[in-house]
Amino acid sequence: MSVSRSDAESWAAHAPGVDVRAELVRDGSLPGRWRRRWSERPAWPQLRDVDGTWITSEELEARTRAYAGSLLQAGLAPGDRWLLCGSTSAALVIAYIGALRAGLIVAPVNPAYTEPEVARIVADARPAGAAIESMEIAGWVRAATGREIQVHGLEARVGIDERVDGARGEDPALLLYTSGTTGRPKGALLTHGNLLASATAVGLAWRWETGDRLLLALPLFHAHGLGVGLHGTLCAGAAVALRERFDPADVAERCASGEYSMFFGVPTMYTRLEEPRRLGELAGLRLLVSGSAPLPAALAERIAAHAGQIPLERYGMTETIMLTSNLYDGPRKPGTVGIPLPGVELRLADDGEVQVRGPNVIAGYWERPEANAESFTDDGWFRTGDLGELDEDGSLTLVGRSKELIISGGFNVYPREVEEAIGTHPAVREVTVVGLRSERWGEEVTAFVVSGGPVPERELLDHAAQRLTAYKVPKRVEFVESLPRNALGKIVRAELARRASGGRE
Repeated sequence: MSVSRSDAESWAAHAPGVDVRAELVRDGSLPGRWRRRWSERPAWPQLRDVDGTWITSEELEARTRAYAGSLLQAGLAPGDRWLLCGSTSAALVIAYIGALRAGLIVAPVNPAYTEPEVARIVADARPAGAAIESMEIAGWVRAATGREIQVHGLEARVGIDERVDGARGEDPALLLYTSGTTGRPKGALLTHGNLLASATAVGLAWRWETGDRLLLALPLFHAHGLGVGLHGTLCAGAAVALRERFDPADVAERCASGEYSMFFGVPTMYTRLEEPRRLGELAGLRLLVSGSAPLPAALAERIAAHAGQIPLERYGMTETIMLTSNLYDGPRKPGTVGIPLPGVELRLADDGEVQVRGPNVIAGYWERPEANAESFTDDGWFRTGDLGELDEDGSLTLVGRSKELIISGGFNVYPREVEEAIGTHPAVREVTVVGLRSERWGEEVTAFVVSGGPVPERELLDHAAQRLTAYKVPKRVEFVESLPRNALGKIVRAELARRASGGRE
């Protein structure tokens, strides 16, 4: 095994002078931390709804306690699975926190899912109840259960029950279904302790203060918006303003208002903000963060030129929430995702796979013993499936997914390296590289390019050849109007491969 710089050194770099192991588990559970924060500043405007209305800490505590009590009074019990589906709003947040305070295991559902996608989650989670904004999706849930369950809307609920806030750190809190898989869904079962440790770690590393205001345009059915944006805000005792969806003009205008100090996004959001006037409107923020997909180095530099800072790039996944981050106070290296966050241990296997362990890492998947056997090493480390390299400072660079590795002519080609090389051409707005089946090469390195203007294929290939060894240079370039993405903006490489093969798998 190749091991990173000492974990203690990494933790101290992120959180100097902090007893990390004690701080990560302080307050025991998410509601335990949040209740302490609410009591410290009850009149603090903490949650801004999409209509602009602010909800104070004491109002949030009272509404979520009442919601939790109503769930328990209705016959739901701690440990029951409970679906939550709706557009981003304060009502959705109150329902979510209320369910956690009732001890339920929340399974968020993307409101854009189709009926078969919803049915697969229902079949796997076997929920005892649900809060669903859409009447159509509520009907799908009822039809998929094959039994009577409680399905409600997101409206406020009132009840009193002494069992509220009984969850402990080891109790399950969140059932997040991983994206990009086929067949039976795979649910990552995260405990209160997992979520608390990760939210605390990023709070320490990013200097999250009670006076911070986060502009949150990420969806709340995903780990990034929920486990980092919302959890982090509440654990820090800070404030968050919800946006129902990402709109570049809306985000730029609000960032320029001076009301906010933080913005978290994915690379595609920053690409849509790249018009210089809009990027410049981010200049007043204390912290920009980018994640969920690699941030191209060339884009990072362009953001810095207009916004005054390189977005702090970090690395995480559904099963672990956050793992590494560039230093808040130190140099931010475009293309790297930094060093282990407080509490996280990281190592590279002989094949370059990133393996991790820590209080933020799931103990296993929901009812998937075969997946657990594949995902954990014999000595208890979680296998991320990501391939990485460590520089002399111990910073991690992700070079691809083990399943995305292209083997062309017997040589290993990491898509991200090729993407970075092609992405430096001024005519290239976006690029993704995949391996397509080839009788001659085994896999043919192919670049899919969204261009900002006319550019010959040969010019891009020559540009790549000046920066890459011959076997890494794409054999061809496919020009496309846009790249297929999932709900959080990650590029769906399999869809590009399918299109290129004429729809054949």
